[in-house]
Amino acid sequence: MKQFIYGFLLAVQFLTRVPVSFQCPWNKQTSRWALRSYPLVGLLLGFIIVFTFYILQPHLSTWMMTVLLITLWVGLTGGLHLDGWMDVADAVGSNAPLQKKWEIMKDPHVGSFGIIALLFLLIWKTVLIYSLLNIGYGLIFSIILIMATTRLCTVILLIFLPTAKKEGLAAVWKANIERTDLLFAIVPVVIVVIYLDQFLILIPAYFLFVIFYGLWVMKAFKGINGDLLGTAIEGGELWGLMIVWIYFSFVMG
Repeated sequence: MKQFIYGFLLAVQFLTRVPVSFQCPWNKQTSRWALRSYPLVGLLLGFIIVFTFYILQPHLSTWMMTVLLITLWVGLTGGLHLDGWMDVADAVGSNAPLQKKWEIMKDPHVGSFGIIALLFLLIWKTVLIYSLLNIGYGLIFSIILIMATTRLCTVILLIFLPTAKKEGLAAVWKANIERTDLLFAIVPVVIVVIYLDQFLILIPAYFLFVIFYGLWVMKAFKGINGDLLGTAIEGGELWGLMIVWIYFSFVMG
């Protein structure tokens, strides 16, 4: 139990800006539990966003609420995954050889492709959240499952894809994880699906997302790294919002 608590707190410290002042030990067991806890951290973030919505919803217009939720969404993660999204966009947009792409991703400066990619990502997330709220306030609960499942996707990618380099953060995480750890990571998502079964469509949708994203990563980069995992989270969240909007607008509508 102690290792689980340490691991969960490590995951919170790494994936969010939620203040955790406790100094957690880093070792093989705590790092494994941290990875197992990625979806659990997603649940925490999703609950914070949904709770904020229901507290402030009576006092704000739909547009103001949407902008507030997007701001909170970015603030809770400190833009960590957005940084990876921009780095990958700069690398892909360069059309450079593989080695040059890795150099671009390491560059602390953001290029034009990264800025454009960030702009469109936030615009699309904002529009989709606004559209979901217009369809029905209950669809806000989909964010809980979306945030948990996208972080489960990063665990799957880290387990089944090789890391691009032997050094780096992704390689450090991968060194301490095994395929059996995926069973622990899946549990929070399964529990949420039981209670939010109206969003069951997201499970096969994310299954496809992991497959195609993983194939693209191997073709374009020959392996995974921290920026590509961050991109999986940002792209996965956008994918989930899009799937829910399409499903409740055109299938259930």
